[in-house]
Amino acid sequence: MKNYILLLYLLPTVLLSQKIDHLASFRDMGSESYFRFNYDNDFFAASDKNYTQGYSFEYANRSLKKNPMNYLFINPKAKYFTYGLALEHIGYTPSDFVSPDIQIDDRPFAAAIYIKSFVIATDTVSKSRLSQSLSLGIIGPGAFGREMQTAIHKLIENKSPGGWDNQIQNDLVLNYKIGYEKQILNYKNLGTIQAITSLQLGTLFTNASVGFNSTVGLIDHPFSRNGTHSKIKFYTFAQPTVNIVGFDATLQGGIFTNDNPYTISSKNIER
Repeated sequence: MKNYILLLYLLPTVLLSQKIDHLASFRDMGSESYFRFNYDNDFFAASDKNYTQGYSFEYANRSLKKNPMNYLFINPKAKYFTYGLALEHIGYTPSDFVSPDIQIDDRPFAAAIYIKSFVIATDTVSKSRLSQSLSLGIIGPGAFGREMQTAIHKLIENKSPGGWDNQIQNDLVLNYKIGYEKQILNYKNLGTIQAITSLQLGTLFTNASVGFNSTVGLIDHPFSRNGTHSKIKFYTFAQPTVNIVGFDATLQGGIFTNDNPYTISSKNIER
């Protein structure tokens, strides 16, 4: 088994915190068995708003093929499959996270934690991969977003957040996501371009996206699977996408709970 701990990435050109997409091809580990820990924090971008922090513990192993959740997924024709589980935690804050008052015309405080079952199918002939995941968990105080952010800000001697009393209340997280990538260019294994599309449906996020990602540098290319792995990986990536937003519980609140202190109405959501 390969064991990796990855804490930091080079900062992107636009300094905004972004959730790590662990199912993307440029995040491929080149192995069916691995453990990985990811941590995101907009402290690295000298910011503290919108997606402010998150982490995930990820485990993949061929034995997880027997996971009953896998029977709910589409079973494509492919030679290589990666089966895994992940525990993910995400947190969001408005621009003024210190004030205890509701920040009108800004996003509400929100946190979610969930278990994710995932499968990645790679077709080395068509140079494509299909990723699917099913997440089950909770959004609200039960996801301990307040406790997490407060502890981290105390550790780094930053201002203490004061608005978590106004956060999105407890509700169900049940989400399905499917993503497809097709390699359209590979230049001497040093630069690649992939067309990508994805769809999410559920109580946390419902949206669709289309775009592309590209990598430049030293990286194991997941569409070849030649059995050899680089000891050192050093690369940069870009992933511009166009997103259509149907529903976002971190802005609008969950589908079962109506006693949220503050939410963004559907008519004011930027689609």
